[in-house]
Amino acid sequence: MLASLVTFLDGAIINVALPAMVRDLGGGLKLQQWVVDAYLITLGSLMLAAGSLSDVFGRKRILRLGLLGFGATSLLCAVAPTGAVLVLARALQGATGALLVPGSLALILSFFSGPEQAKAIGAWTGWTGGAFIAGPLVGGLLVDTVGWRWIFAINVLPIGLTLALLARMEEPTRPEGARIDVLGAVLACVGLGGPVYALIEQGAVGWTHPTVLASLGVGVPAFIAFLWQERRSRHPMMPLGLFRARNFWVGNLATTLIYGALALSEFLITLFLQQVGGLRATLAGLSLLPTTIIMLLLSSTFGGLAGRFGPRLFMAVGPCVAGAGFLLMLRVGTPLDFWTQMLPGVLVFGLGLTTTVAPLTAAVLGSVQKAQAGIGSAINNAIARVAGLIAIAFAGLIVGPRLDVAGFHRAMIVSAVLLVLGGATSALGIRDPPRKA
Repeated sequence: MLASLVTFLDGAIINVALPAMVRDLGGGLKLQQWVVDAYLITLGSLMLAAGSLSDVFGRKRILRLGLLGFGATSLLCAVAPTGAVLVLARALQGATGALLVPGSLALILSFFSGPEQAKAIGAWTGWTGGAFIAGPLVGGLLVDTVGWRWIFAINVLPIGLTLALLARMEEPTRPEGARIDVLGAVLACVGLGGPVYALIEQGAVGWTHPTVLASLGVGVPAFIAFLWQERRSRHPMMPLGLFRARNFWVGNLATTLIYGALALSEFLITLFLQQVGGLRATLAGLSLLPTTIIMLLLSSTFGGLAGRFGPRLFMAVGPCVAGAGFLLMLRVGTPLDFWTQMLPGVLVFGLGLTTTVAPLTAAVLGSVQKAQAGIGSAINNAIARVAGLIAIAFAGLIVGPRLDVAGFHRAMIVSAVLLVLGGATSALGIRDPPRKA
């Protein structure tokens, strides 16, 4: 849990520090988007290869390598002198972070089975999901006290603790015959990076600019080539055969919609509270603390319930409840009154999110064999991260050149629609496993 927590925490902690980074380094909304998406591009695309690395070289070994690399690149982010160096360091940080999530989930799947596995996954999603929401609070405290650079430097503490605990853990048996798909990893990076670059840059230079057209012209064919490579490769990093399992492909489609909404909403809520609402970074981070508390208290419970009754009901209802929370935020205006305009929506969103996440993870990972646990968890987490980076790349199109109340309302509506679509997808497509007598 700690290994994954540090990855999700760093992906979330960044949002509340973005205004301070821009004040220090310049760059405006474009730099803010790139600081987030550079991390998500390498994290999402290389997480697939990391699942294969975990199966080939051992989950414990790859987890240790990822932790050491994540610590080193975090320090590089902390000392970055310019925006360009920070973006490059964030890309390297995402690459090392990709080694952490698949191995940690695969370890859980190696040591637990049945209802106990569902509860363990619930605990994992509670803590890692809590980190995803608690990141802005931690980041806000650091930004307002010691500065934004410390949101990266502080990573050495949980990394050191995780390495100490990892030394006491036994290495599970490795799957036989696993290989690394190097060409697939390269095509995935280019296929994701090209379109994302075009989405972010078009706001400044337009769709017809040569660099935008070139990035699309290279990125889209590269992504098509990636899918072709995965179909023909003897050892693909994203085995397309896994998508024959109904709960796997439906669950990943729901993941795309739900995590796209989460990334977009969190990115813009923390920016809006500071840049429009006038809150300090710490108070902006505190805004999502109720969601964190709900997730920590109830995620294991919902994971256990999904193990007993099946995930379909929870995956159908939870996203719709979370979407209703975003619609309640349409009451937000200026001057901002957090307690009446924002808090009710945050509470409803938190309950819906907690109802959803553990059953969703259990449904997807429960549909793959233990031997493919590493790559199955890698695919699901990569899809979640890719959904987030695409949603954030679209942020400029949704809110316009500058974030205001009208743009915030549009973003909340888009987030709510994505969540409801995720719930509908789950209701129509997810199948509950047969109950044991």
